[in-house]
Amino acid sequence: MAERPAKGVPPRSGSGRGNRPALELHVPEPRFRPGDKVDYSELAIPPAGAQPRPDESCAAAETHPLCLDLIRVLGDDDRATGPWDPRLDVDTLRRMLRTMALTRAFDDRMYRGQRQGKTSFYMKCTGEEATSVAAALALDFDDMVFPSYRQQGILIARGYPLIEMINQIYSNRADKLKGRQLPIMYSARDFNFFTISGNLATQYPQAVGWAMASAMKGDSRIAAGWIGEGATAEGDFHSALTFAAVYNAPVVLNIVNNQWAISSFSGFAGAERTTFAARAIGYGIAGLRVDGNDPLAVYAAVGWAANRARANAGPTLIEHFTYRAEAHSTSDDPSAYRSAQEREEWPLGDPVARLKRHLIALGAWSEEQHEAMDREVAEDVRAATKEAEKNGILGHGLHHPFHTMFEDVFEELPWHLEEQAEQAIRERRTKWPEWKG
Repeated sequence: MAERPAKGVPPRSGSGRGNRPALELHVPEPRFRPGDKVDYSELAIPPAGAQPRPDESCAAAETHPLCLDLIRVLGDDDRATGPWDPRLDVDTLRRMLRTMALTRAFDDRMYRGQRQGKTSFYMKCTGEEATSVAAALALDFDDMVFPSYRQQGILIARGYPLIEMINQIYSNRADKLKGRQLPIMYSARDFNFFTISGNLATQYPQAVGWAMASAMKGDSRIAAGWIGEGATAEGDFHSALTFAAVYNAPVVLNIVNNQWAISSFSGFAGAERTTFAARAIGYGIAGLRVDGNDPLAVYAAVGWAANRARANAGPTLIEHFTYRAEAHSTSDDPSAYRSAQEREEWPLGDPVARLKRHLIALGAWSEEQHEAMDREVAEDVRAATKEAEKNGILGHGLHHPFHTMFEDVFEELPWHLEEQAEQAIRERRTKWPEWKG
């Protein structure tokens, strides 16, 4: 037996303290790398309709088994089933389908625009449309939303003009944000859409704070926030949940688990240990885990959480289990870090295709109608793009006047900024006498 070191005498370096094993760290590793064959057989996908639907005013603990389950409505037969079926009329289903298709067509056009040099940056939400569109339709228009940078479907669902979105992406002279935001970071106060921030998770404490203020004023509007699963590792996530739990804030907190935080897979945020919805259990609030590629399940879950918040029954944390079908952004190449098979083999399918098949199964849609709709939404986006391009594209000089960079920050511009503005304008006119900005 190894001798115990004398009291007060530190063990020799590398001794491992007698017979104790050396400590090790675990570094998460994705299951599939480029070139690997993909096998999702270990992924537990429960049958649709098998999950119970608690009362919206139930104790939070009643929802906790659902944090480890997966709420699903659309089955393999393309029919809606189970207690979570929201029983939407076909007109609402068609509207949801068209909005998701329009969002996808918008993404495709803007991606091509970036590749053509018309803008510097873009981010698509292909495969995740239900997490924004279906969620937006489940909320009231006057509910305040605090989105991340992949929720363009919310704006489109709320009827925000496409041309205004494109002006912002192009940072042209009609951009209401005057070129001060990275493309795709919209702000639309009249549509109750809070300004998107590139800083991760900041929208969570903002959503909770707004919801608390709404309750303090005796208002009836709730708030909803969105982050990706990677951002749950940020301190803002936990601060928000603490305040939401302590003060019973009327807020819906959505986690879009698309499996990848840029090139870091979800295990780095804790997915190997448990679900992201399970974090609700530790805070004592309601939690749901939902099939994020099932538009009806998303609609039902967000609607349930919204009704719960409106009834002063407390906040809800929802994990939308989905998949980022394309690159993180136009600056990313996913083939460098994940298998190309992942998208094709993803077992929950595509949200647009699933809703299309559901409507066809109901006898309320057809392949011909779908093809015609795709052509129509593509034309709508093309027309809005052509109109926006009249206001300028990247590098063509049609932008806001130069002096506007010194505006909208101070009520009265400080003297040193006035001097800088005058100096900058003199220098530009010296170099470019024809410049009128």
